[in-house]
Amino acid sequence: MTSAELLTDAFGRVAETVHEAVGGLTESQLAERLDRDANSIAWLLWHLSRVEDDHVAGAFGVPQVWTEYGKRFELPFADSDVGYGHSSAQVAQVTASADLLTGYQDAVHEQAARLVSGITDADLERVVDENWDPPVTLSVRLVSVISDCLQHAGQAAFVRGILLRAR
Repeated sequence: MTSAELLTDAFGRVAETVHEAVGGLTESQLAERLDRDANSIAWLLWHLSRVEDDHVAGAFGVPQVWTEYGKRFELPFADSDVGYGHSSAQVAQVTASADLLTGYQDAVHEQAARLVSGITDADLERVVDENWDPPVTLSVRLVSVISDCLQHAGQAAFVRGILLRAR
C-alpha cells in the first residue's frame, strides 16, 4: 500500500464514521447536548469537517469547500471559523440536518481524497506551516487532521449511543 492509498483510506474512515454517527437521527437529536456545556453531534461533525476542510485545503493551497457549501448552514460565524475555542453559546448555534452534515463531509472528503491520492513519499516532507517549531510537514499535518477528526467522530458516536439508550 502506498502512502497515498493509506491516507485516502484514513480519510475514508472519517467520512464513514460521520455517516454512522448521524444515521437515523433527527435534527433535534443532532443538536441535543448531554449537559448545558457539552458539544452536540451537529457541532462535533461540523467542527471536524471544518478542520479537515481548512487544514487540508491550506496544505495543498486550494480553496476550501466551505467557501461555497458553508452558505447552506446559515451560521453567524466568520468564514474562517472552524469552531476552535467556541463558547457554549456558539456550540448551541450549530444546528443542521443529517443530510447537511454528511453532505458537507462528503464534499470535504471528496476534495481531501483527490488531493492525497496523488502524493508521493517525497511530498510528505514538504513544509506546509512555518508558524511552529519545528515547522509542520505535510505528513504531520495530514496525520494530525486524521487523528483530530477521528477523535471527534468517536465523540459523536458516543453521544449518539447515549441518546439512543435514553429513548
